Amino acid sequence: MREETVSIQNQTKGTLPTVPFVLMKEKILGPTYEISIAFVSPKKAAELNTLYRQKDYTPDILSFPLTENSGEMILCASQVKKNAIKHDFDYQNYLSFLVIHGMLHLKGYEHGSKMESEEEKYKKIFKISSLSHTN
Repeated sequence: MREETVSIQNQTKGTLPTVPFVLMKEKILGPTYEISIAFVSPKKAAELNTLYRQKDYTPDILSFPLTENSGEMILCASQVKKNAIKHDFDYQNYLSFLVIHGMLHLKGYEHGSKMESEEEKYKKIFKISSLSHTN
């Protein structure tokens, strides 16, 4: 039996949507990569952003590679919801997109056309699209 390579913590009072975290991790980072995913409050996300990135705002996601085969993602569900509306996504699709985005950072990608191409590939695989009311 294989050890679990995904750990998810919900440090908020809200419930988490159904997102295929394990499948995403296996497709993007591989079966042996170990990842911890934490859902935190806006205050905690802002504190971590200030501490580790010297940025003074509440992020929707932070990704921290720990070793070549392990990393951490911090998500702020309330900020994800706000940004989903801003970017014309429903919450679950936007959260799924951010998980892909964060995992690509853990894999070593930086913002740019190569990362966007990879995001598009995984958006198709995981059937992520913007809101259904857009034409």
